[in-house]
Amino acid sequence: MVSAAVVRNIVGIIGNVISFGLFFSPAPTFYKIIKQKSVEEFKPDPYIATVLNCAFWVFYGMPFVHPNSLLVVTINGVGLVFEFVYLAIFFIYATNKGRKKVSILLLIEAIFFAGIILITLLALHGTKRRSLIVGIICDVFNVMMYVSPLTIMAKVIKTKSVKYMPFWLSLANFLNGVCWTTYALIHPFDIYVLISNSIGAVSGLVQLILYACYCCRVENNDDGDQHNSTEVQLSERSRDVEA
Repeated sequence: MVSAAVVRNIVGIIGNVISFGLFFSPAPTFYKIIKQKSVEEFKPDPYIATVLNCAFWVFYGMPFVHPNSLLVVTINGVGLVFEFVYLAIFFIYATNKGRKKVSILLLIEAIFFAGIILITLLALHGTKRRSLIVGIICDVFNVMMYVSPLTIMAKVIKTKSVKYMPFWLSLANFLNGVCWTTYALIHPFDIYVLISNSIGAVSGLVQLILYACYCCRVENNDDGDQHNSTEVQLSERSRDVEA
C-alpha cells in the first residue's frame, strides 16, 4: 500500500508543475509588451504581489522555519526568478510613472521582508513558533497573489472585454489552488498551505466564470449587433495575447 508520504510527494510534484505553469502563464502578455514596446494598460500589481509571496514561501520552507517543505521551496524559488524577469520587462517599457510605482513598491517589499526575517530569527525560537508567524504572513500574501488579478474586474465589466485579464493566468491560479489544497490535506496536515490555496481555488474559479461570461457575450453580440464591432475587435486582440 502506498504511504501517505509518497502520495503527498507526488501531489507536491504535480503542484510544482502546475505552479510552474502559473508562473509561466503571463509570458504571452510580456511577449506582446516587448513586441509593441508598450505596457498599454497592463498592471504590474499581480507580479509585484507574487514577488513577496514567493519570497515568504521560500523562507517558510527553510528547515529552521518549517522542516520537510522542500517542494515548497523549489517552486517558489523558480517563481521568484520568473517574477523578476517579468517586472524587468515591465520596467523597461513602462512610463516614468509606472517605473516609479514598481521601484517604490519593490523597495517597500524588500524592507518589510528583511524586517520579518530578522524578527523571526532573533525573537522567535523553535520551528513551531516560527511556522506560526511566517505561515500566517505567507497566507496573507498568497491570497494577495491569487486575488490581485481581480483588480481589473471592474474594467472587464465596464468594457465588456477580457483583453486585460489573461485567461491562462486565471486558469493556472485555479489549478494551482486545487492541487496545493489537496497537498495540504494529506498527512502531515499543513493548515497554512490549506487556507490560502483553498481561497486561491475559489478566486481562480471566479475569474474563469467572468472570462467565460464576457467571451460568450462578445461572440453573441457579433452575430446580432453591428454596433458592438469594437468589442469584437477587443476580443480578437485578447486572443492574440493568449496565443
